[in-house]
Amino acid sequence: MLRSLRISNFALIDEVELSFQSGFTVLTGETGSGKSILLNALQLILGERADLSVIGHAASKAIVEAHFDLSEVFKPFFEEHDLDYDTHTIIRREIAKEGKSRAFINDVPVPLQTLKLLTSRLVQIHSQYNTLELKSKSFQLELIDVLTGLLSERNEYDKKFSAYNLVHKEWKELDEQYHAAVQAEDYDRFILDELQELSLGTTDFAQLEVDISRMENASQILQVFGEISQLTAENGTYEQLYRLKSSIDKQASYDPQLLAMKERLDSVLLELKELSLEAEDAMDQLDTNESEKATMMERWNAFNKLLNKHRFTSAEELKGMFDHLTSKLNSLDELLLACTHKREECDQIQGELWKEARYLQEERNKRIPNILSLLQERLKDLKLPHTTLKFELTELKELNRTGCTGVEFLFSANYGIEAVPIEKAASGGELSRLMLALQQMISEKQDLPTIFFDEIDTGVSGDVALKMGQLLEKMGQTVQLMAISHLPQVAARAAHHMVVAKELRNERMQTTVNVLKQSDRPHEIARLMSGEVISEAALQNAENLLGEQ
Repeated sequence: MLRSLRISNFALIDEVELSFQSGFTVLTGETGSGKSILLNALQLILGERADLSVIGHAASKAIVEAHFDLSEVFKPFFEEHDLDYDTHTIIRREIAKEGKSRAFINDVPVPLQTLKLLTSRLVQIHSQYNTLELKSKSFQLELIDVLTGLLSERNEYDKKFSAYNLVHKEWKELDEQYHAAVQAEDYDRFILDELQELSLGTTDFAQLEVDISRMENASQILQVFGEISQLTAENGTYEQLYRLKSSIDKQASYDPQLLAMKERLDSVLLELKELSLEAEDAMDQLDTNESEKATMMERWNAFNKLLNKHRFTSAEELKGMFDHLTSKLNSLDELLLACTHKREECDQIQGELWKEARYLQEERNKRIPNILSLLQERLKDLKLPHTTLKFELTELKELNRTGCTGVEFLFSANYGIEAVPIEKAASGGELSRLMLALQQMISEKQDLPTIFFDEIDTGVSGDVALKMGQLLEKMGQTVQLMAISHLPQVAARAAHHMVVAKELRNERMQTTVNVLKQSDRPHEIARLMSGEVISEAALQNAENLLGEQ
C-alpha cells in the first residue's frame, strides 16, 4: 500500500508531500493545473525513463520518494536482490541536471530494472490509453485465466514449459554439435591419416634432424675422422710424443716436475690412442646409403609440411592434435547417443505439455461462459445493457508459454449488431467502462497493488458517470484506489479528496496539492458541475451527491 509521496523540484512542484489512505481517493483540479505532473512523478517510481526537463526552476536535481507498507510476501524479492527488507519500504528516484538518474530501495542504489520489478507489483497506472491492452491477445488470455481461476495451473504449466525450453535448447546444441562433427569427419580422418603416417609415437624428429644433417655432411665428416685416426700412424703425433715420453722416463726420477709431466703425458698418449680407435670405428659406422637418406628426407619433409599446414612449431603440438582427433572421432558415436536420448526426453516433456495445454484449453472453454455472464451484468450497471461479449478460443499448432490457445475477444455494445473483434468495435468510452468492470472483477479474484486511474471516466457522463463512481467506490473497499477525474458523480463517491491547483508564487507558477476536509468537498464538487461561478443549485446538487454515499 502506498503511504506517502514526496515530490521535490519536479516541473512546477517545488515541494509536495502527500499522505494516502486505504480506499478510494480522487484527485480533481482544473485542466492544466498539474494533475499529470503527479502522474509523471509516480511513473518515475515505476522506473520510467527520466526527462531532464522535469527538473524544477533553479534546482540541481529533482527527487520523487514513495513510502510503501509491504507484507512478508515481498521478502523473497529483497533476499534475491540482496536488499534490506522492511515492512516500511522507501523507494526514491533522483534526476540530476548532469543527466544522471539514480534509483534507491531503502537507501540502497539499485539498477532501474530492479526498481521496475518491485514497483510493478506495488502500483498499476491505467489511463484511457491503457484500454489498448484489451486489444492485446496476451492480455485477453491472461484476463481469462485470472477470472476463471486458472492462473495457478497456467503458472505451473509455464514452469514446465520453461524446463522444456531448457531441454530443447540442450538437444539443439547437441544436434548441432553432432552434425558439425559429421560434416568435419572426413576431413578429420584425412588429417588423422596424415599424422599416423608420421609415426609420431615412435619417431624422434629432433634426432632425425641430426641424422639427416650427419648424412648430408658425410664426406667432410669422414675426412675429419680420417685425420683423427692418423694420430697413431707412423711418424705421426703419437709416435713423436712417445719418443719424448721415453726421454722423460730416463730423467723423471731426478726431477719432481718431470715426473708430474710424465704422468700427464701418459694420459695424453692414452687419449690419443682412444681418439684414433674411435675415429676408425666411426668411419666404419658412418652409413651413406642414399636410399635410407631419401626415406629419412621424405619423413622429415612430411613432418615440416604438417607443421606449416597447422601453424605448429613442435612435434608435441602435432601429437596433441592427433590425440584430440582420435578422441573426437571415437566420441562421435557417444555424441549421437547423447543427442538421441536428449531428443527422446524432449519428446516426452512435449507430450506431457500438450496434455496440460489441452486441459487448460478445455477448462477455459468450460469456465468462460460464467465470467462473460458476470461481466455482462457489470456492464449493465455501467449502462451497456445490450453488450455482446465472446471469447473465441482456437487450438494453436505450436505450444507457447500459455499453452496452445489462440483467443479472439469479440464485442458489440449495441443490440442487433454482430460482435466483432474488440479492436474494431469499441469506442473509447465503452473500452473505459469495460476495463473498469474487468478491473473490479480481477480485484475480487486476487490481491491487487495500488491502482491509479488517469481519467478512466473520459467519454462518459450523466448516469453512466454515477455508475462508474459507485463501482470505483466498491473497488476501494478491497484495494487502494486513486483516480484523476473531472466528473462530480465520480469524485463524490471517493472516501478521500485531493485538489490540484496552480498558483502564482514568487513571480512564477507553481502546482500545489491540498487534501480537502469533508466540509470543503461540496464546493469542489459544485465547481466540477458548474465551473468557476458556483451557484446555490450547484452546491445543493453537490451536497446531494455527497449525501448519497
